[in-house]
Amino acid sequence: MKRKQFLLSSLLAIPAIALSKNKFQNNPDAGKEPFVVNAGQSRFGDTIKFLGVHHNDLKISSKDTNGQLSVFEYTGLAKVGPSLHMHLYQDEIFSVLEGEYRFVVGADTHYLKAGQTIFLPRNIPHTWIQLTDKGKLIYFLQPAGKMEEFFTLMNSLKERPSPEELEKFHTAHGMKLMGPSLSL
Repeated sequence: MKRKQFLLSSLLAIPAIALSKNKFQNNPDAGKEPFVVNAGQSRFGDTIKFLGVHHNDLKISSKDTNGQLSVFEYTGLAKVGPSLHMHLYQDEIFSVLEGEYRFVVGADTHYLKAGQTIFLPRNIPHTWIQLTDKGKLIYFLQPAGKMEEFFTLMNSLKERPSPEELEKFHTAHGMKLMGPSLSL
C-alpha cells in the first residue's frame, strides 16, 4: 500500500511542477482551497463510465486548475481500450497502478505494468488495451482541454453513436479519430 501511495504522490507532483512555471501562478483564482477525492469517487460525485462499465473518475477538474490540467482514475474490468485517436491540443501521461496494458503510440508499441508511466505527446496517434482482467490507471491531460465534457457526453448516450457521430464528437472535443481500438 505504501508503494501505491508513493507512486500516486510522485505522479501528482509532476503536473504541479509544470503548473508552477506558467501564468497560472499569477492568476487571482489560484488560491482555491485544497480538497480530497476519496477512492472510488469522482471530484463532483458523478459517475462516468467508459463503455458503460469501467469507472473513469475525475479526480482533479479543469475547473480546479483554470483549464491547465485534468486528472482521471480509470478502473478497467475487461480487456478493452479506446479507439485509435489523437489529441490536437493536449499531452497525456498514463501511469499504471494495477494490471498490464499495451500502448500503441505512433509506430511504437509499449507494454506497461504497475509502476510504469508513459508520456503521450499531442498530435501523435495512440491507443491502449488492458491485457489483464482488472486494471487501474491514473492519467493526466495537460492542458485539460474538453475531455471532461467528452466523457460526460459519451456517458449520457443511450445507444452507440454512428461512426459519423463519433467523428463529430471527437472533433468537437479537440481530438481526431484515427482508427479502431486494439484487440487481443
